[in-house]
Amino acid sequence: MSDRIVTVRVERITQVTDDVRAYELVHPAGRALASYQAGAHIDVWLPGGFMRQYSLARAPEADAQRRYVIGVKREPQGRGGSRSLHHRIATGDLLAIGTPRNNFPLHAAAGHHLLLAGGIGITPLLAMAQQLARDGRAFTLVVFARSRAHVAFADDLAALAPHVRLHLDDTPGQQVDVIRTIEGASADTHLFVCGPAGFMQQALAAARDWADERVHREYFAAPAVTGDAQDDRPFVLRLAHRGIDVPVAADQSALDALHDLGIDVPKSCEQGVCGTCVVAWLPDGGSEPEHRDHCLSATERRQKVTLCCSRARGERLVVGL
Repeated sequence: MSDRIVTVRVERITQVTDDVRAYELVHPAGRALASYQAGAHIDVWLPGGFMRQYSLARAPEADAQRRYVIGVKREPQGRGGSRSLHHRIATGDLLAIGTPRNNFPLHAAAGHHLLLAGGIGITPLLAMAQQLARDGRAFTLVVFARSRAHVAFADDLAALAPHVRLHLDDTPGQQVDVIRTIEGASADTHLFVCGPAGFMQQALAAARDWADERVHREYFAAPAVTGDAQDDRPFVLRLAHRGIDVPVAADQSALDALHDLGIDVPKSCEQGVCGTCVVAWLPDGGSEPEHRDHCLSATERRQKVTLCCSRARGERLVVGL
């Protein structure tokens, strides 16, 4: 959950493709909304008891952040959040949202940004491309879609030419080889990937030999687990700052065990995607974590752990709580 919850009004809803809508959100009193950086997302509370995270699909404006824009694809087989937005939210409605968080920021050290967007994965990468264009920095945005009709935010992309390349599944001659694009990138390039699980898997596999700090990813949902179910064992979560031990059952997450004791740790997706429940883990007196998240880099995992899904490799895990 975000540090602060605010109320916004839906000022405009735009149908950008057959199944994607853009929602422009403003403060009901016309005041400035909280600032953010490209790549940020917000929590949105929806009718039906849903809370979902949506990326901000516009680079920060110079006029004191008067509005947020999110793009939402209707997912008929999803968990219900997108259907709630598409069918129950109208222009003028009020929504509760969290202040922006950013687990997917641009990288100051990159000589070139290679942005790969699959489908609705365009939303954070569009904001990044707009910001890079304003700053005069080198980037390439490759957008993968089934057809031209499925390209969301097409007008915004047109304004970013010649930095944009389109891959259209149904158009011979307008297709991009993900592997060759990644393998041909310069040594100072940083890769940013967002899209469906299969697309993400292909892109990240092509970049498997890249240094970890050059590869950045954002998942919209946890990838499907294949193979046998993991054998979860009970362990003890040691809260270093409080000096107490919290037992975590085999069928329980560390986050749930903390909440059962009344210890309030922020949570959101509970899939290891959003990074809300990330805390520091400490090597003294415990084992290393068994990381199961999809938001931390290999470098970050040396110091941090995601409590909603990760566990201890041994009998005890020490965290900075």
